[in-house]
Amino acid sequence: YVLAGYCTGVVDKSKIIDNNTMKAGDVVIALASTGVHSNGFSLVRKVFDIENADLTSPREELEGKSLGEALLEPTRIYVKSVLALLEKVQVKAISHITGGGFYENIPRMLKEGLTAKIEKAAVPVLPIFEMIQAAGNIPERDMFNTFNMGVGMSIVVAKDDVETALSILKDWGEDAYVIGEIEESQDKITICDE
Repeated sequence: YVLAGYCTGVVDKSKIIDNNTMKAGDVVIALASTGVHSNGFSLVRKVFDIENADLTSPREELEGKSLGEALLEPTRIYVKSVLALLEKVQVKAISHITGGGFYENIPRMLKEGLTAKIEKAAVPVLPIFEMIQAAGNIPERDMFNTFNMGVGMSIVVAKDDVETALSILKDWGEDAYVIGEIEESQDKITICDE
């Protein structure tokens, strides 16, 4: 069986999130993912030779989960927490980190002439991604260009709204944290060590 689905949504014009007010100094907040979500599985299957892999034995590097459990961890849905955030804070942009990882998804939310400077050390990479990278000998840039690396969604808010935004998101059960800042640049995204 092949099961496929999609949905189409509408939004009131007054509620459309646009990046017109985005400026240098705004902050990028991350919402943690639960794992691979639904992206990068062609590479995952190849790296682990899934047809022949041990998918059921607990693995120390996965904090006691089996490879199968880690790979099939359900995708986190952020709608309720994001809607709660939108009621209290001016959100300047949102990007769901799906296929294409950081390098393709984050630039889509940016205003022309601005870049997202992401602090790599602020991204708590999940063990499953470390395992994928090691097993496949995959360069770090390719990992950030394929997978969410532990960040399922990014949200841009003004610096003055960061603490309020984090508080709201945490109250709604999100593991939310700052991963970067908006700067003036023609480079759409920079992932840096410092």
